[in-house]
Amino acid sequence: MELFLQGLGLILQPVNLMLMVLGTAVGIVFGAVPGLTSVMAIALFLPMTYTMDPSLGLGILMSLYIGSVSGGLISAIILKIPGTPASIATCFDGVPLMEKGQGAKAIGIGIVFSFIGTIISILALIFIAPPLAKVALSFGSHEFFALAMLSLMLIATLSSGSMVKGIFSGILGIVFSTVGIAPVDAIKRYTFGAVELNSGFQTLTVLIGLFAVTEVLKVAESCRSAARAEAAPVGKIKGFGFSFKEFRSQIGNGIISALTGLGIGILPGIGAGTSNMISYTLAKNRSKHPERFGTGIIDGVVASEAANNASIGGAMIPLMTLGIPGDGVTALLLGAFMVHGISPGPLLFVSQAPLVYTIFAASFVATLLMLGLEFFGVRIFVKLLKIPKHILLPIIFVLCVVGAFGLSSRMFDVWAILLFGLLGFLFVKFKVPTAPFVIGFILGGMAETNLRRALMLSDGNFMDFVNFTSHPISASILCLTLAYLGWTIYKEIKKKRAWAAAAHKE
Repeated sequence: MELFLQGLGLILQPVNLMLMVLGTAVGIVFGAVPGLTSVMAIALFLPMTYTMDPSLGLGILMSLYIGSVSGGLISAIILKIPGTPASIATCFDGVPLMEKGQGAKAIGIGIVFSFIGTIISILALIFIAPPLAKVALSFGSHEFFALAMLSLMLIATLSSGSMVKGIFSGILGIVFSTVGIAPVDAIKRYTFGAVELNSGFQTLTVLIGLFAVTEVLKVAESCRSAARAEAAPVGKIKGFGFSFKEFRSQIGNGIISALTGLGIGILPGIGAGTSNMISYTLAKNRSKHPERFGTGIIDGVVASEAANNASIGGAMIPLMTLGIPGDGVTALLLGAFMVHGISPGPLLFVSQAPLVYTIFAASFVATLLMLGLEFFGVRIFVKLLKIPKHILLPIIFVLCVVGAFGLSSRMFDVWAILLFGLLGFLFVKFKVPTAPFVIGFILGGMAETNLRRALMLSDGNFMDFVNFTSHPISASILCLTLAYLGWTIYKEIKKKRAWAAAAHKE
């Protein structure tokens, strides 16, 4: 505690605190603008920290990280465009809430549970980092493949209505994830001679196309309708826009979702982009009224935002205790540690204890700053809701094109967002759910890579995945996956029988 208080005293010095405020604010902007990411924010500001004290420099980078993950909820709710992959699931209930005139409530509840999720993950980082990191180390290729299979199986519950359409959407997402040079053997697949396709489609390109361009096309189709052109009404905002009773009803959901995000964040290569989807699905499964998810309830926003922010502390655990980066952001942070002459690993907590606790204090302060900045900003954010969509979306479309081009400075990504925009529009027309496509695209590459690595390690023996002696974790996860599949099919059959019985009575 003494080291933590010393670090807090350093961070709260006026100049240092101003830099932290600036870092958090810039992070929120990078998270809110489609096409800008946490990785971009940290990559741009990393050189500026070279001459700073290591604890302050790393603290500013953490403020950028925390602000950017939380900032994604702003565009996810207001514009139906997830600013980052971490806010995909926030769209599912955030947008219907906005369309009901409860945009302020959706943003407010998202901000508060982003704060709670981050605090929980920082506490885990402080108190239980080493044992949690050891658990993550026990995951190899077999275990990661099994985890990907379990996550992909959740596709069935993301399909409100037709399970067949949901599975089709998920498989299509996996197919798109295989475009480009194959992992392990580097064979070109589905490139059709186009050099640009060698690296496949970028996740942000897919998200911008499926959410932003699709929304523009939907509004363009109905632009002659005055009703569709009107902006959603926004009531007067009190506090964060929701009542204490609503907050109290979501405490359990928020804590469980934060712990889910924390656990997934610890595992290298998965991160917040997946944790918010899995947490949303688990919340839907736990609910007594799962059919209400996707229609505009705060439960879905809480599940997504608590989980994606909790994955921040989760991702930092293997980085600081083992020196293993789990994603692009933590890889850059590892570089920042090394630039300052610090080697993350088990000895870090002994040899550089004051620095470690200063980083913890900076993360805590950045979380409070994120809450404060977004609290005052929510009144500015909701003003965007008063702009009619037929005026706002063309501007957003231009920004999306600029953002897509800025990802790799190539026109191919601009054409790609148009392709996925048309695909998303077809999904809307034929009532095919988008969420399974996204989770299939994100996890498809991870599942394939780990499957091939695992088969190489086991000489092509598929039974090694369910061998409780050599790989008990993967065997347990795959058994859980099969049980979950059976339970889902049983629920669908039971639901259809109930409908048939009701129709027969009528």
